[in-house]
Amino acid sequence: MAIGRSWRVGLLVPSSNTVMEPDLWRALPAGATLHTARMYLEDTTPEGERRMLDQHVVPAVRDLASARPDLIVFGCTSAGALRGNRYDAELCARISELSGVPTVSVIASVRQAIAARGARRVGVVTPYVDALNLPIRQSIEADGVEVARIAGLGIADNFEIARVPVGRICDFAERTLRGLRIDLAFVSCTNFPAVSALPELERRLGRPVVTSNQAAIAAVLALLDAAPARQGG
Repeated sequence: MAIGRSWRVGLLVPSSNTVMEPDLWRALPAGATLHTARMYLEDTTPEGERRMLDQHVVPAVRDLASARPDLIVFGCTSAGALRGNRYDAELCARISELSGVPTVSVIASVRQAIAARGARRVGVVTPYVDALNLPIRQSIEADGVEVARIAGLGIADNFEIARVPVGRICDFAERTLRGLRIDLAFVSCTNFPAVSALPELERRLGRPVVTSNQAAIAAVLALLDAAPARQGG
């Protein structure tokens, strides 16, 4: 990056999420800054996420747009999948319309990461209740990818998802997916501390692993690499 150039990365994140901001901030290049708006969410359930989508996304976008970001990340995997891939694309288009900048979808970034690795059969682990695992499965399978197994920890309190130890994530993934005939494992949820678990997950499973935040970070870095940086402030 040239001296004096900078990017402002905007993040729309569920209010109780404490993991995605530090994961994304640590991955940004020198000169890029992170600016966050929170969308109220405590219950990681279909009902809680529908309320977030219907009541809190648009106000958060308008707040965040006032910081004039260069791009915005919609930072919730399960809410992106909840109403299907077409709705997610329409939601991101609406965010871009309100903000005037590109929008990164986490679930779309995950699907792109799966496609880029040529995976045709995947296993998925999540912290979610079963009612949120179903739309995750449907989102992935809409691309013609088979989900061999998906299992969640059944946590409905979003704040508690961030407190799951890395060791428990690895144990759960190994117990759920090891021995399956899969090309890749996906660990879902932007509030799951799975980026820290990546090396151990790949060692235990003997397969490539994609996480929500890892996929979103890759999408953000690709956009920053392709876009001209703003000069000065």
